[in-house]
Amino acid sequence: MWLVVGLGNPGKKYERTRHNIGFLVADSLRSDVGLPDFRDKFSGRFTRGPAFGTELGLLEPQTFMNLSGDSVQPAAAFLKVGLPEILVIHDELDLPFGTIRVKKGGGHAGHNGLRSLIERLGAPDFVRVRMGIGRPPPDFRGDVADYVLTGFAPPEQAELSAFVAAGVKAVQTVAEKGTDAAMNALNPKTPPRNAPKKA
Repeated sequence: MWLVVGLGNPGKKYERTRHNIGFLVADSLRSDVGLPDFRDKFSGRFTRGPAFGTELGLLEPQTFMNLSGDSVQPAAAFLKVGLPEILVIHDELDLPFGTIRVKKGGGHAGHNGLRSLIERLGAPDFVRVRMGIGRPPPDFRGDVADYVLTGFAPPEQAELSAFVAAGVKAVQTVAEKGTDAAMNALNPKTPPRNAPKKA
């Protein structure tokens, strides 16, 4: 079984912001695979059912981003899933918009949702689907915390549906093939250091 977590902030104010890309992917995933409607559980919106050849629990914490772990930890304990079976979909500043990477473990890189998860789960060894939102443009007035709460620019909005669909596909690949195989399939191959350059 997998516990799939989409990170975001609750409420209309945050619905289409960059920080809520995890919710957007989770909503699309629930609809695409025909899981039951979300219901209130684990201080979040939760549903579960068969998908991708396994059982999925799908959770959107409603605690606000900084306290996401207060929702995820009880859900993981109830479902009896370990860290390797927890998959977290989150926004990623360090990837350009539209880029998706699968990662196992690692730090929080200043992401308060991931920080809360690591604190409450006791270790960082869960799986992440990192949804690139890019860094603020040079003319952006404000700090990073302001930027992640902004909406997508018009050119990004035109590509958002395809980006969300690719996020769902990444979750499917992890669930069906396992984390390592998904990382090999979805992450770019980088040549080893000191590898001879092709002519």
